[in-house]
Amino acid sequence: MVRSKPKFTRIAQLKTPENFLDYTTSIHADLPFKKELSPLGKSSLGEPYTLKSGQTIGNRFCILPMEGWDGTHTGLPTELTKKRWHNFAISGAKLLWGCEAVAVCHDGKANPNQLLINEENLDAFKTLYDDMIAAHEDKFGSSSDLLVGLQLTHAGRFAVPNVDRVRQPKTLYKHSILDKKFSLSDDHKVMSDSEIDQLVEDFVKAAALAKEAGYQFVDVKHCHGYLGHEFLSAINREGKYGGSLKNRMQFLKTIVDGIKATSNIPVAVRLSAFDWIPFTKGEDNLGEPENAKNSYSEAFGGDGHGTGIDLTEVFELLEHIEEMGIELICITAGSPYYVPHIQRPAIFPPSDGYLPPEDPLVGVARQIQITKEIKEKFPNLTIVGSAYSYLQEWLPNVAEAVVEKNMVDFVGLGRVVLSYPDLPDDVLNSTPLARGKICRTFSDCTTAPRIGMVSGCFPLDPYYKKTPEAAKLKAYKKEYRL
Repeated sequence: MVRSKPKFTRIAQLKTPENFLDYTTSIHADLPFKKELSPLGKSSLGEPYTLKSGQTIGNRFCILPMEGWDGTHTGLPTELTKKRWHNFAISGAKLLWGCEAVAVCHDGKANPNQLLINEENLDAFKTLYDDMIAAHEDKFGSSSDLLVGLQLTHAGRFAVPNVDRVRQPKTLYKHSILDKKFSLSDDHKVMSDSEIDQLVEDFVKAAALAKEAGYQFVDVKHCHGYLGHEFLSAINREGKYGGSLKNRMQFLKTIVDGIKATSNIPVAVRLSAFDWIPFTKGEDNLGEPENAKNSYSEAFGGDGHGTGIDLTEVFELLEHIEEMGIELICITAGSPYYVPHIQRPAIFPPSDGYLPPEDPLVGVARQIQITKEIKEKFPNLTIVGSAYSYLQEWLPNVAEAVVEKNMVDFVGLGRVVLSYPDLPDDVLNSTPLARGKICRTFSDCTTAPRIGMVSGCFPLDPYYKKTPEAAKLKAYKKEYRL
C-alpha cells in the first residue's frame, strides 16, 4: 500500500482566529488560544516574575539559546555574533537563557566556529555581556529586571571541533541506532569515568568564568542529544555514571556540587523532557521511525516503544533537581539530529532532514502539553517553554493563553527572533506583528551551517539577504530541490 504524502495548511493561510481554531481542531492539536489579546498593559506576558532569590524578571518572554556558527576557530565572538546578541538584548524579552550554546572545552564544540569559554576568551565574554546590558538600558532605560545567563555545553556524539569538519564523537555507551546512523566504527571507545571526571571540572571552571564575566546564571545543558542529554539515557553504561537514574544524573549533581563549592553561581537546566526513536527519510522523503526490533530503551522520557512518552523518570529527575536548589528549568524535546520534527516543528526541513510526518502544529501542541504537565507537578520550579516559533501570526494568542492559564512561566523564543528580533517588544506594546519579519520555518538557518556557512535568517533578515552566502545557499537548495 502506497502511503499518501500529507498536505498541511500553512499558518499564513489561516487568516482569522476562527480559521486557526477550526484547523487545529481538525488535526487534533489541542492548543490554548485567546481570540482577543489583552489591551496594552494588561497582558499576562507583561507581568513581572520574582525568583526565590528575590530577582525580578520584567516580563514573561525568554530568548532561548541557539547554537552559533560564526565565532572564530578559537571560540571568540565575531561581529556577526555581536550583532545577534545585540538583537537579543533589545528584543524586549527580560530573560535571556544563555544567549547561545558555549562549549566548556575544545573537544566539546559542535562546530568549529562555536563559542568556547576559557581564560583566554574571558575578556570577550565580559564585553558581550556588558554590551548587551548597555544596549538594553539604552532602549528600555534600566536592566534591573533583566536576567542574563550563559548556556554551557559539550556536544558529545555530535562534536565537530576542528576546521576539517570531521565528527569527533564523545559517547557514553554503545547506542543501538545512533552509532550506525552516524557511522561510528565498531572499535569506537566510549568515554571513561576519569574522562568524565575531568569534564566535570571543565564545567565547574566554565561556570566560575561565566560569573566573573557578569552572567547571572549558567545552564548546564541536558537536551537535544548532546552529552548532558545522553547521560540521562545511559542505562546500558557501567560504572558510576550509568545504569540507575541516580547514577545517570550523577554528572549533573557533581557539577552542581562543584559550582556551589566554588563560584556558587545559580544553575539552570535546559532539558529534553522526552525523546523518540531516531527518524529517517522514507517514501517521498517523509520522516519515519528507524526500525526497532522489539523495544527502544534509549529515549529518556520515552515509553520503551519508540514514539511514546512516559514522564515517570523525568518527574523523578526534576524532584532531585529541585532538591539541588535549581529553580530555572527550560523544557524542550528530542534532538535536531535525529528527530527534528518533535524538537523544532517546521513545515520545511533542513538539508539533512525529512519532511514532517505530522502537521507541525501537532508537535507544538505536544511540547506545550508536556510542559503544562511538568508545571502542574512542580509549581515551585520556574518553567520556560519551547516550540512556539511555528505558531507565526498566532504566537501572541497562544503565548498569552499559556501564561494566563499557568501552564508555563515563560514563553521561550528561538528561531523567530533571528528574523524578528523585536517581536517581544511589539507584542508587549500591542503593535501589530510585521508579517514580513515572521519566521516561516524555511530552515535556512540550519541548512546553511550544515553545509559549512554561517547561520542566519537568509530569507528575511536584510543583512543576510545581501551576503554571498545567501546566493550560494539558494543555488544549493535549487540543486538539491530543498
